[in-house]
Formats: sequence, C-alpha cells, structure tokens
Amino acid sequence: MFDQTNALPPAPGVGYKPQHFSDILDDAAPVQWLEIHAENYMGDGGRPLAQLRALSERFAISVHGVGLSIGGEGRLDREHLARLKHLCGWLNPASFSEHLAWSTHDSHFLNDLLPLPYTDATLQRVADHIDEVQEVLGRRMLLENPSSYLAFAESTWSETDFLRELARRTGCGLLLDVNNVFVSATNLGYSPQGYIDAYPADLVGEIHLGGHDEDHDDHGSPLLIDSHGREVADPVWALLDYTLEQTGPRPLLIEWDTDVPDWPTLAAEARRAETALNRVTA
Repeated sequence: MFDQTNALPPAPGVGYKPQHFSDILDDAAPVQWLEIHAENYMGDGGRPLAQLRALSERFAISVHGVGLSIGGEGRLDREHLARLKHLCGWLNPASFSEHLAWSTHDSHFLNDLLPLPYTDATLQRVADHIDEVQEVLGRRMLLENPSSYLAFAESTWSETDFLRELARRTGCGLLLDVNNVFVSATNLGYSPQGYIDAYPADLVGEIHLGGHDEDHDDHGSPLLIDSHGREVADPVWALLDYTLEQTGPRPLLIEWDTDVPDWPTLAAEARRAETALNRVTA
C-alpha cells in the first residue's frame, strides 16, 4: 500500500489556469491549493513549467490525469506513464488522481472520458491498471467517479460498490465529484442523496465541484452535460452540504475548464466552497 506523503489541506482549491498566474501570486485568498492537468505539463521546459515551479513553492499541488485511460481494454501507454512519473518525481504533488473511464482504442486516443460497464471483468482490468500506475509512480492515486449519460445493461455492480471494491483490491483512494453525481443521477433517474449514502465516505481524498449545462433528450427529459464551463449550480451546492455531513471537511476543488472567467469570479466560487467547509466544521 502507498501512503499520501503530503496531504492536501481540507480547504478550497481551484483548477489552475495560466491567465490567473499573476492574480494568484498577488492575492490567492481563500485558495490554499491548486490542481493541474498532468498532460499540460509533460514537456521539458518553457514558461508553463517555470510558472508551475513557482506556484509549487507557495501552494500544495494536486495532479489530475485525463489521459491514462484507466478503463481501457488495452495496456496502459508506457511512454505516457513514464512522462507522468517524471512530472510527479520533480513536482512531488500532494495528490494524484485519474478518472474511472476509458479514452483509447487500439492506437487511437479519443478526446473524451467514456463510461464503463460495471462487471467482474471490468473490475479486474481496472484494478490491474491502478496497481500498475501506483507501482510505477510509487504513490497512492485517487479514482474519480464519472458523469454518466447512459447505463449498461450488462452491469452487475452498482457504481458505489464497484468503486469500493476497487479501493479494497488496490489500496487506492477516491475522488468524489459531487457535480458528476448530480449529473448522473439526473440523467439516469436515481437519487443523488441515495448515491452519497452508499458511497464509501471514509475513502474520499478530494471533493470536486464544477458547472454543468442543461439540455433535453429526444423524449424531452432533462439531460445534463458535465461542461466545467460555468458556475456551480445551486442544487449541486446543496448536494455538497449533504455530502460534507457524511465525509466531514475534505480538500474541495472548483473546476472551471472552458469559458474560463476572470480571477475574481473564480475566487468567489472558492469563497462559497470555503463557507460550505466552515459550516460543516462548525
């Protein structure tokens, strides 16, 4: 088993965007940690790495992978994994996470995080991939629950039990994305609070929040899209309050990856996250 050598503080963090570099150095309150996407920092130098080095001297850093294809049927990309090991080696992040999803087929990379059927075969494959990642990196990883738009008829595990069993087999931790829970529950017609009740709260290493877009499917039913392109919706904030009652204070990230706002707008979302954490602490 691998320990988390530097834990993130149970405080607000934001997904780092280069346009906010100067603002963060001038006044980052209330943000106490930053998340980066690993694939943006796998080069050998230049301004992005120089800025990241400067930020890492003042903030805890969480590395979030989007390209390992943990759920893919093929072997993990060894070159990609080696670049990830190099990044984590010099940066020594407080946390590393990836998605319960797949994004590769044969030699092709798909620019999306696609869902998996929850079967015994999938469970074994994903567990093997997590073991490999943790062995190569020499650190524990967190696995994030996906946002879903369909359910597989062949699934024999619930998502929460599937995640629990993966953690039991591999020793990995979990990243609980509350917006993903709300999106999936709306799209698939189940209770988001019921999902949280069944989720292994003791394994949560981070909590994520992001914005979603609203649409309708061909039958006129609500369809939510996990876009990360706007403020967090009020029902998701309410679900966060319910979640924190189960988990207690945890590192809480605001994700805003498209149509990125100015720093004051993003910082305002982080302050709202701080207020939610303060309520559960009190």
